[in-house]
Amino acid sequence: MIEIDLDVMLAMRKMTSAELADRIDITPANLSILKTGKAKAIRFSTLEAICRTLDCQPGDIIKYKREEL
Repeated sequence: MIEIDLDVMLAMRKMTSAELADRIDITPANLSILKTGKAKAIRFSTLEAICRTLDCQPGDIIKYKREEL
């Protein structure tokens, strides 16, 4: 399972979700869908904008967790 973990990086950068959404030009609702794991995909352009804005690498916010059987 792939997880998007933006909360830690946002806290480290002292930035709110609303501020990030504004800076990367997506709606707060779409950012919320991404943060809660309900998104089925993410565009590379969106990922790039997040990483540029938060000064991080994709691996800092995208995690793989093995699903327990």
